[in-house]
Amino acid sequence: MKYYNILKLFLLTILVITACSEKNNDDTKSTQQTEFDEAISVVLSNWYPLVIDQEDGGYYSDITYDFKLGERHNKMIVTQSRHLWTSSKGIMLFPSDSLYKVAAAHGFYFLKNVMWDKEYGGFHSLVNKQGIPVLLSEGQEKTAYGNAFAIYGLATYYKATKNEEALSLAKETFQWLEEHSHDSIHNGYYQSLDIDGTPHIRPEDQNSTSDLGYKDQNSSIHLLEAFTTLYEVWPNELLSERLEELLLLIRDTITIDKGYMHLFFQPDWTPITFKNESLETIQKHFYLDHVSFGHDIETAYLLLEASHTLKLKNDTVTLNIAKRMTDHAILTGWDNQLGGLYDGGYYLQNEDSITILNEQKNWWSQAEALNTLLIMSRKFPNDSINYKGYFDELWNYTRKYMVDSSNGGWYEWGIDKNPDAKLALKGHIWKANYHNFRAITNISSMLKEEKNGDIYE
Repeated sequence: MKYYNILKLFLLTILVITACSEKNNDDTKSTQQTEFDEAISVVLSNWYPLVIDQEDGGYYSDITYDFKLGERHNKMIVTQSRHLWTSSKGIMLFPSDSLYKVAAAHGFYFLKNVMWDKEYGGFHSLVNKQGIPVLLSEGQEKTAYGNAFAIYGLATYYKATKNEEALSLAKETFQWLEEHSHDSIHNGYYQSLDIDGTPHIRPEDQNSTSDLGYKDQNSSIHLLEAFTTLYEVWPNELLSERLEELLLLIRDTITIDKGYMHLFFQPDWTPITFKNESLETIQKHFYLDHVSFGHDIETAYLLLEASHTLKLKNDTVTLNIAKRMTDHAILTGWDNQLGGLYDGGYYLQNEDSITILNEQKNWWSQAEALNTLLIMSRKFPNDSINYKGYFDELWNYTRKYMVDSSNGGWYEWGIDKNPDAKLALKGHIWKANYHNFRAITNISSMLKEEKNGDIYE
Protein backbone atom coordinates (compact mmCIF):
# COMPACT_ATOMS: atom_id res chain seq x y z
CA MET A 1 0.00 0.00 0.00
CA LYS A 2 2.85 2.36 0.89
CA TYR A 3 4.51 1.67 -2.50
CA TYR A 4 1.20 2.32 -4.26
CA ASN A 5 0.79 5.71 -2.54
CA ILE A 6 4.32 6.72 -3.43
CA LEU A 7 3.74 5.71 -7.06
CA LYS A 8 0.43 7.57 -7.11
CA LEU A 9 2.11 10.70 -5.72
CA PHE A 10 4.90 10.40 -8.29
CA LEU A 11 2.46 10.10 -11.20
CA LEU A 12 0.39 13.01 -9.90
CA THR A 13 3.53 15.15 -9.68
CA ILE A 14 4.44 14.30 -13.27
CA LEU A 15 0.94 15.24 -14.42
CA VAL A 16 1.10 18.57 -12.61
CA ILE A 17 4.54 19.38 -14.04
CA THR A 18 3.39 18.45 -17.55
CA ALA A 19 0.23 20.49 -17.23
CA CYS A 20 2.17 23.51 -15.98
CA SER A 21 4.68 23.13 -18.79
CA GLU A 22 1.93 22.94 -21.40
CA LYS A 23 0.23 25.95 -19.86
CA ASN A 24 3.48 27.94 -19.95
CA ASN A 25 3.99 26.96 -23.59
CA ASP A 26 0.42 27.95 -24.41
CA ASP A 27 0.86 31.25 -22.56
CA THR A 28 4.08 31.98 -24.46
CA LYS A 29 2.44 31.12 -27.75
CA SER A 30 -0.59 33.25 -26.90
CA THR A 31 1.59 36.21 -25.89
CA GLN A 32 3.67 36.00 -29.05
CA GLN A 33 0.55 35.65 -31.18
CA THR A 34 -0.83 38.85 -29.68
CA GLU A 35 2.49 40.66 -30.14
CA PHE A 36 2.76 39.77 -33.82
CA ASP A 37 -0.90 40.49 -34.54
CA GLU A 38 -0.47 43.92 -32.97
CA ALA A 39 2.76 44.44 -34.92
CA ILE A 40 0.89 43.88 -38.19
CA SER A 41 -1.55 46.69 -37.45
CA VAL A 42 1.21 49.00 -36.22
CA VAL A 43 3.33 48.55 -39.34
CA LEU A 44 0.41 49.29 -41.62
CA SER A 45 -0.79 52.33 -39.64
CA ASN A 46 2.73 53.79 -39.52
CA TRP A 47 3.01 53.89 -43.29
CA TYR A 48 -0.49 54.31 -44.72
CA PRO A 49 -1.92 56.73 -45.69
CA LEU A 50 1.25 58.77 -44.89
CA VAL A 51 3.28 57.60 -47.90
CA ILE A 52 0.55 57.99 -50.53
CA ASP A 53 1.62 60.86 -52.80
CA GLN A 54 -1.68 62.40 -53.84
CA GLU A 55 0.08 65.13 -55.81
CA ASP A 56 2.34 63.20 -58.20
CA GLY A 57 1.30 59.59 -57.73
CA GLY A 58 3.05 56.60 -56.24
CA TYR A 59 4.50 56.58 -52.76
CA TYR A 60 6.75 59.04 -50.95
CA SER A 61 10.27 57.78 -50.29
CA ASP A 62 11.94 59.65 -47.41
CA ILE A 63 10.26 59.19 -44.04
CA THR A 64 11.85 60.81 -40.97
CA TYR A 65 12.65 59.06 -37.71
CA ASP A 66 9.35 60.32 -36.23
CA PHE A 67 7.25 59.41 -39.28
CA LYS A 68 6.96 62.68 -41.11
CA LEU A 69 7.60 63.24 -44.78
CA GLY A 70 11.24 63.84 -45.57
CA GLU A 71 12.81 65.94 -48.30
CA ARG A 72 13.91 63.58 -51.11
CA HIS A 73 11.25 61.74 -53.05
CA ASN A 74 12.81 60.16 -56.09
CA LYS A 75 10.83 56.99 -56.61
CA MET A 76 12.55 53.66 -57.20
CA ILE A 77 10.71 50.75 -58.80
CA VAL A 78 11.82 48.43 -55.98
CA THR A 79 10.30 50.52 -53.19
CA GLN A 80 7.20 51.46 -55.17
CA SER A 81 6.57 47.77 -55.90
CA ARG A 82 7.17 46.79 -52.28
CA HIS A 83 4.52 49.28 -51.15
CA LEU A 84 2.17 47.84 -53.75
CA TRP A 85 2.88 44.38 -52.35
CA THR A 86 2.37 45.42 -48.72
CA SER A 87 -0.85 47.33 -49.34
CA SER A 88 -2.16 44.41 -51.42
CA LYS A 89 -1.46 42.10 -48.49
CA GLY A 90 -3.32 44.63 -46.36
CA ILE A 91 -6.37 44.13 -48.58
CA MET A 92 -6.25 40.38 -47.98
CA LEU A 93 -5.73 40.74 -44.24
CA PHE A 94 -8.32 43.49 -43.71
CA PRO A 95 -10.78 43.25 -46.63
CA SER A 96 -13.30 45.61 -45.03
CA ASP A 97 -10.78 48.46 -44.68
CA SER A 98 -10.91 50.58 -47.82
CA LEU A 99 -7.58 52.29 -47.04
CA TYR A 100 -5.50 49.41 -48.39
CA LYS A 101 -7.63 49.13 -51.53
CA VAL A 102 -7.00 52.82 -52.19
CA ALA A 103 -3.29 52.56 -51.37
CA ALA A 104 -2.76 49.52 -53.60
CA ALA A 105 -4.74 50.90 -56.55
CA HIS A 106 -2.76 54.12 -56.24
CA GLY A 107 0.51 52.23 -56.48
CA PHE A 108 -0.65 50.03 -59.34
CA TYR A 109 -1.61 52.96 -61.56
CA PHE A 110 1.73 54.64 -60.86
CA LEU A 111 3.62 51.54 -61.97
CA LYS A 112 1.41 51.10 -65.01
CA ASN A 113 1.24 54.70 -66.19
CA VAL A 114 4.54 56.21 -65.01
CA MET A 115 7.25 53.66 -64.25
CA TRP A 116 6.60 51.32 -67.19
CA ASP A 117 8.64 52.39 -70.23
CA LYS A 118 6.08 52.73 -73.01
CA GLU A 119 8.79 52.98 -75.69
CA TYR A 120 11.14 50.10 -74.85
CA GLY A 121 9.19 48.13 -72.26
CA GLY A 122 10.37 47.13 -68.82
CA PHE A 123 10.32 49.32 -65.73
CA HIS A 124 12.56 52.31 -65.18
CA SER A 125 14.79 51.91 -62.14
CA LEU A 126 14.21 55.42 -60.84
CA VAL A 127 12.05 58.44 -61.57
CA ASN A 128 11.91 61.79 -59.83
CA LYS A 129 8.91 62.89 -57.79
CA GLN A 130 7.14 64.07 -60.94
CA GLY A 131 7.75 60.77 -62.72
CA ILE A 132 10.59 61.74 -65.06
CA PRO A 133 13.23 58.97 -65.40
CA VAL A 134 16.57 59.68 -63.72
CA LEU A 135 19.72 57.55 -63.45
CA LEU A 136 19.96 55.36 -60.36
CA SER A 137 23.65 54.60 -60.93
CA GLU A 138 25.99 53.74 -63.78
CA GLY A 139 24.47 51.06 -65.99
CA GLN A 140 21.31 50.82 -63.90
CA GLU A 141 18.76 52.38 -66.27
CA LYS A 142 16.83 49.15 -65.80
CA THR A 143 17.57 46.06 -63.73
CA ALA A 144 16.40 42.49 -63.39
CA TYR A 145 16.09 43.17 -59.65
CA GLY A 146 13.73 46.11 -60.12
CA ASN A 147 11.56 44.33 -62.66
CA ALA A 148 11.41 41.30 -60.37
CA PHE A 149 9.86 43.39 -57.62
CA ALA A 150 7.39 44.86 -60.09
CA ILE A 151 6.23 41.32 -60.90
CA TYR A 152 6.05 40.53 -57.18
CA GLY A 153 3.86 43.54 -56.43
CA LEU A 154 1.66 43.18 -59.51
CA ALA A 155 1.00 39.46 -58.99
CA THR A 156 0.09 40.07 -55.35
CA TYR A 157 -2.21 42.96 -56.31
CA TYR A 158 -3.94 40.63 -58.77
CA LYS A 159 -4.25 38.00 -56.04
CA ALA A 160 -5.92 40.55 -53.78
CA THR A 161 -8.21 42.22 -56.33
CA LYS A 162 -8.40 40.03 -59.46
CA ASN A 163 -7.45 43.10 -61.48
CA GLU A 164 -6.71 41.61 -64.91
CA GLU A 165 -4.64 44.63 -65.98
CA ALA A 166 -2.22 43.92 -63.15
CA LEU A 167 -1.83 40.28 -64.13
CA SER A 168 -1.38 41.26 -67.77
CA LEU A 169 1.38 43.70 -66.85
CA ALA A 170 3.10 41.10 -64.65
CA LYS A 171 3.06 38.65 -67.58
CA GLU A 172 4.41 41.33 -69.93
CA THR A 173 7.24 42.07 -67.51
CA PHE A 174 8.14 38.39 -67.33
CA GLN A 175 8.21 38.19 -71.13
CA TRP A 176 10.34 41.36 -71.28
CA LEU A 177 12.88 39.81 -68.91
CA GLU A 178 12.79 36.62 -70.98
CA GLU A 179 13.62 38.55 -74.12
CA HIS A 180 16.26 40.91 -72.71
CA SER A 181 17.68 39.64 -69.42
CA HIS A 182 17.57 35.84 -69.51
CA ASP A 183 20.81 34.06 -70.41
CA SER A 184 19.92 31.12 -72.64
CA ILE A 185 23.51 29.83 -72.58
CA HIS A 186 24.53 29.93 -68.91
CA ASN A 187 21.05 30.31 -67.37
CA GLY A 188 19.98 32.94 -64.90
CA TYR A 189 19.54 36.63 -65.64
CA TYR A 190 21.73 39.62 -66.39
CA GLN A 191 21.19 42.30 -63.77
CA SER A 192 22.36 45.58 -65.36
CA LEU A 193 20.38 46.61 -68.43
CA ASP A 194 20.43 49.58 -70.77
CA ILE A 195 17.31 51.64 -71.45
CA ASP A 196 16.36 49.32 -74.33
CA GLY A 197 17.01 46.20 -72.24
CA THR A 198 20.45 45.35 -73.64
CA PRO A 199 22.62 43.73 -70.92
CA HIS A 200 25.71 45.73 -69.99
CA ILE A 201 29.03 44.11 -70.85
CA ARG A 202 31.62 44.88 -68.20
CA PRO A 203 34.41 47.09 -69.61
CA GLU A 204 37.94 45.80 -69.07
CA ASP A 205 38.93 49.04 -67.33
CA GLN A 206 35.89 49.07 -65.02
CA ASN A 207 36.61 50.09 -61.43
CA SER A 208 37.19 46.90 -59.44
CA THR A 209 34.65 47.88 -56.78
CA SER A 210 31.84 48.29 -59.30
CA ASP A 211 29.25 45.54 -59.87
CA LEU A 212 28.48 46.70 -63.41
CA GLY A 213 28.19 43.75 -65.78
CA TYR A 214 28.23 41.06 -63.12
CA LYS A 215 25.44 38.61 -62.42
CA ASP A 216 24.48 38.39 -58.77
CA GLN A 217 22.72 36.42 -56.08
CA ASN A 218 20.46 39.27 -54.98
CA SER A 219 18.61 39.72 -58.26
CA SER A 220 18.49 35.92 -58.60
CA ILE A 221 16.81 35.29 -55.24
CA HIS A 222 14.26 38.05 -55.82
CA LEU A 223 13.48 36.80 -59.31
CA LEU A 224 12.88 33.45 -57.61
CA GLU A 225 10.56 35.17 -55.13
CA ALA A 226 8.71 37.06 -57.89
CA PHE A 227 8.31 34.06 -60.20
CA THR A 228 7.04 31.99 -57.27
CA THR A 229 4.29 34.53 -56.60
CA LEU A 230 3.43 34.93 -60.28
CA TYR A 231 3.26 31.16 -60.77
CA GLU A 232 0.68 30.91 -57.99
CA VAL A 233 -1.75 32.97 -60.12
CA TRP A 234 -0.43 32.07 -63.60
CA PRO A 235 0.82 28.46 -63.85
CA ASN A 236 2.51 28.99 -67.21
CA GLU A 237 4.83 26.28 -68.58
CA LEU A 238 7.74 28.60 -69.45
CA LEU A 239 7.39 30.35 -66.09
CA SER A 240 7.57 26.95 -64.39
CA GLU A 241 10.78 26.15 -66.27
CA ARG A 242 12.38 29.47 -65.31
CA LEU A 243 11.30 29.14 -61.69
CA GLU A 244 12.85 25.69 -61.39
CA GLU A 245 15.94 26.88 -63.26
CA LEU A 246 16.42 29.64 -60.69
CA LEU A 247 15.81 27.29 -57.78
CA LEU A 248 18.49 24.88 -59.00
CA LEU A 249 20.90 27.69 -59.91
CA ILE A 250 20.66 29.29 -56.47
CA ARG A 251 20.65 26.00 -54.59
CA ASP A 252 23.39 24.15 -56.48
CA THR A 253 25.66 26.86 -57.95
CA ILE A 254 25.31 30.14 -56.08
CA THR A 255 25.23 28.41 -52.67
CA ILE A 256 28.43 26.58 -51.72
CA ASP A 257 28.88 23.51 -49.53
CA LYS A 258 29.53 25.47 -46.34
CA GLY A 259 26.02 26.89 -46.59
CA TYR A 260 26.44 30.46 -47.79
CA MET A 261 26.16 32.22 -51.14
CA HIS A 262 28.72 33.96 -53.28
CA LEU A 263 27.45 37.43 -54.13
CA PHE A 264 28.65 38.35 -57.64
CA PHE A 265 29.61 36.35 -60.70
CA GLN A 266 30.97 36.46 -64.22
CA PRO A 267 28.33 35.68 -66.87
CA ASP A 268 29.30 31.98 -66.74
CA TRP A 269 28.70 31.97 -62.93
CA THR A 270 32.37 32.02 -61.97
CA PRO A 271 32.28 33.73 -58.54
CA ILE A 272 33.96 37.07 -57.93
CA THR A 273 36.26 36.56 -54.95
CA PHE A 274 39.19 38.33 -53.31
CA LYS A 275 40.05 35.52 -50.89
CA ASN A 276 43.70 35.43 -51.96
CA GLU A 277 44.15 39.18 -51.50
CA SER A 278 45.16 41.23 -48.48
CA LEU A 279 42.68 42.09 -45.73
CA GLU A 280 42.78 45.70 -46.93
CA THR A 281 41.75 44.63 -50.44
CA ILE A 282 39.05 42.35 -49.07
CA GLN A 283 37.60 45.17 -46.98
CA LYS A 284 37.75 47.52 -49.97
CA HIS A 285 35.66 45.04 -51.98
CA PHE A 286 33.34 44.07 -49.12
CA TYR A 287 30.23 44.88 -51.17
CA LEU A 288 31.22 42.40 -53.88
CA ASP A 289 32.54 39.56 -51.75
CA HIS A 290 31.56 38.60 -48.22
CA VAL A 291 29.26 36.24 -46.34
CA SER A 292 25.89 37.98 -46.10
CA PHE A 293 24.12 36.22 -43.22
CA GLY A 294 20.83 37.97 -43.90
CA HIS A 295 20.69 37.00 -47.57
CA ASP A 296 21.54 33.39 -46.73
CA ILE A 297 18.84 32.97 -44.11
CA GLU A 298 16.30 34.76 -46.30
CA THR A 299 17.15 32.54 -49.27
CA ALA A 300 16.59 29.42 -47.18
CA TYR A 301 12.95 30.49 -46.91
CA LEU A 302 12.64 31.51 -50.56
CA LEU A 303 13.98 28.13 -51.75
CA LEU A 304 11.43 26.27 -49.63
CA GLU A 305 8.65 28.53 -50.87
CA ALA A 306 9.60 27.96 -54.52
CA SER A 307 9.88 24.18 -54.08
CA HIS A 308 6.47 24.11 -52.41
CA THR A 309 4.87 26.20 -55.17
CA LEU A 310 6.36 23.96 -57.87
CA LYS A 311 4.95 20.95 -55.97
CA LEU A 312 8.31 19.19 -55.89
CA LYS A 313 7.39 16.15 -53.81
CA ASN A 314 9.83 14.87 -51.19
CA ASP A 315 12.33 17.59 -52.07
CA THR A 316 14.72 16.73 -49.27
CA VAL A 317 17.67 18.20 -51.19
CA THR A 318 16.23 21.72 -51.05
CA LEU A 319 15.11 21.25 -47.45
CA ASN A 320 18.54 20.09 -46.31
CA ILE A 321 20.35 22.90 -48.12
CA ALA A 322 17.92 25.46 -46.66
CA LYS A 323 18.68 24.01 -43.23
CA ARG A 324 22.42 24.19 -43.89
CA MET A 325 22.12 27.85 -44.90
CA THR A 326 20.14 28.64 -41.76
CA ASP A 327 22.59 26.75 -39.55
CA HIS A 328 25.60 28.46 -41.07
CA ALA A 329 24.06 31.91 -40.60
CA ILE A 330 23.22 31.49 -36.93
CA LEU A 331 26.32 29.49 -35.98
CA THR A 332 28.78 31.91 -37.61
CA GLY A 333 26.95 35.24 -37.81
CA TRP A 334 25.13 35.37 -34.47
CA ASP A 335 25.94 37.81 -31.67
CA ASN A 336 26.21 35.45 -28.71
CA GLN A 337 26.02 38.28 -26.20
CA LEU A 338 22.99 40.34 -27.25
CA GLY A 339 21.52 38.25 -30.05
CA GLY A 340 20.87 39.19 -33.65
CA LEU A 341 22.66 38.59 -36.94
CA TYR A 342 25.72 40.57 -37.89
CA ASP A 343 25.79 42.14 -41.34
CA GLY A 344 28.75 40.33 -42.88
CA GLY A 345 31.80 38.14 -42.41
CA TYR A 346 34.63 36.56 -44.39
CA TYR A 347 36.64 33.34 -44.50
CA LEU A 348 40.16 34.72 -44.69
CA GLN A 349 42.86 32.73 -46.45
CA ASN A 350 43.98 29.62 -44.53
CA GLU A 351 41.41 30.19 -41.77
CA ASP A 352 38.58 27.76 -41.02
CA SER A 353 36.59 30.10 -38.81
CA ILE A 354 34.84 33.19 -40.08
CA THR A 355 35.94 36.75 -39.31
CA ILE A 356 33.16 39.28 -38.77
CA LEU A 357 33.91 42.35 -40.90
CA ASN A 358 30.74 44.31 -40.14
CA GLU A 359 29.20 43.91 -36.68
CA GLN A 360 26.23 46.17 -37.40
CA LYS A 361 22.83 44.52 -37.65
CA ASN A 362 20.41 45.66 -40.32
CA TRP A 363 16.65 45.53 -39.93
CA TRP A 364 15.86 43.30 -42.86
CA SER A 365 18.27 40.53 -41.80
CA GLN A 366 16.62 40.28 -38.40
CA ALA A 367 13.17 40.20 -39.98
CA GLU A 368 14.09 37.46 -42.44
CA ALA A 369 15.85 35.48 -39.72
CA LEU A 370 12.75 35.55 -37.51
CA ASN A 371 10.66 34.10 -40.34
CA THR A 372 13.12 31.37 -41.30
CA LEU A 373 13.94 30.36 -37.72
CA LEU A 374 10.29 29.73 -36.93
CA ILE A 375 9.92 27.68 -40.12
CA MET A 376 12.94 25.59 -39.14
CA SER A 377 11.58 25.10 -35.63
CA ARG A 378 8.52 23.53 -37.26
CA LYS A 379 10.49 21.44 -39.73
CA PHE A 380 13.08 20.26 -37.21
CA PRO A 381 11.47 20.42 -33.74
CA ASN A 382 13.93 17.92 -32.22
CA ASP A 383 17.12 19.15 -33.87
CA SER A 384 20.29 19.71 -31.86
CA ILE A 385 19.97 23.38 -32.83
CA ASN A 386 17.14 24.96 -30.86
CA TYR A 387 15.60 27.06 -33.61
CA LYS A 388 12.70 28.18 -31.42
CA GLY A 389 15.19 29.31 -28.80
CA TYR A 390 17.03 31.40 -31.38
CA PHE A 391 13.68 32.75 -32.60
CA ASP A 392 12.67 33.84 -29.09
CA GLU A 393 16.08 35.42 -28.47
CA LEU A 394 15.95 37.27 -31.78
CA TRP A 395 12.44 38.54 -31.14
CA ASN A 396 13.60 39.87 -27.75
CA TYR A 397 16.59 41.52 -29.43
CA THR A 398 14.38 43.03 -32.14
CA ARG A 399 11.90 44.52 -29.68
CA LYS A 400 14.74 46.02 -27.61
CA TYR A 401 17.13 47.29 -30.25
CA MET A 402 15.28 47.42 -33.57
CA VAL A 403 11.68 48.48 -32.91
CA ASP A 404 11.15 52.16 -32.08
CA SER A 405 8.51 52.02 -29.36
CA SER A 406 8.32 55.83 -29.17
CA ASN A 407 8.02 56.92 -32.79
CA GLY A 408 7.02 53.70 -34.51
CA GLY A 409 8.71 51.64 -37.18
CA TRP A 410 11.97 49.73 -37.23
CA TYR A 411 15.37 51.37 -37.13
CA GLU A 412 17.54 50.67 -40.15
CA TRP A 413 20.31 49.37 -37.87
CA GLY A 414 20.18 47.87 -34.41
CA ILE A 415 20.87 50.62 -31.90
CA ASP A 416 23.08 48.32 -29.80
CA LYS A 417 25.78 48.72 -32.45
CA ASN A 418 24.56 51.92 -34.11
CA PRO A 419 22.83 54.29 -31.65
CA ASP A 420 22.73 57.03 -34.32
CA ALA A 421 20.03 55.00 -36.06
CA LYS A 422 17.53 56.43 -33.56
CA LEU A 423 17.43 59.70 -35.52
CA ALA A 424 18.03 58.30 -39.00
CA LEU A 425 15.39 58.01 -41.71
CA LYS A 426 12.78 55.32 -41.19
CA GLY A 427 12.18 55.21 -44.93
CA HIS A 428 14.09 55.95 -48.13
CA ILE A 429 14.38 54.42 -51.58
CA TRP A 430 16.08 51.32 -50.14
CA LYS A 431 13.96 50.96 -47.01
CA ALA A 432 10.22 50.64 -46.56
CA ASN A 433 8.17 48.02 -44.70
CA TYR A 434 8.31 44.93 -46.89
CA HIS A 435 10.84 42.79 -45.03
CA ASN A 436 9.45 43.23 -41.54
CA PHE A 437 5.82 43.16 -42.69
CA ARG A 438 6.29 39.91 -44.57
CA ALA A 439 8.08 38.36 -41.60
CA ILE A 440 5.49 39.30 -39.00
CA THR A 441 2.54 38.25 -41.18
CA ASN A 442 4.16 34.88 -41.92
CA ILE A 443 4.98 34.40 -38.24
CA SER A 444 1.46 35.31 -37.17
CA SER A 445 0.08 32.70 -39.58
CA MET A 446 2.48 30.03 -38.32
CA LEU A 447 1.67 30.73 -34.68
CA LYS A 448 -2.00 30.19 -35.46
CA GLU A 449 -1.30 26.72 -36.81
CA GLU A 450 -2.07 23.90 -34.40
CA LYS A 451 0.02 21.22 -36.07
CA ASN A 452 3.80 21.40 -36.25
CA GLY A 453 5.57 20.85 -39.52
CA ASP A 454 2.73 21.58 -41.92
CA ILE A 455 4.39 24.56 -43.58
CA TYR A 456 5.72 23.81 -47.06
CA GLU A 457 4.87 20.13 -47.03
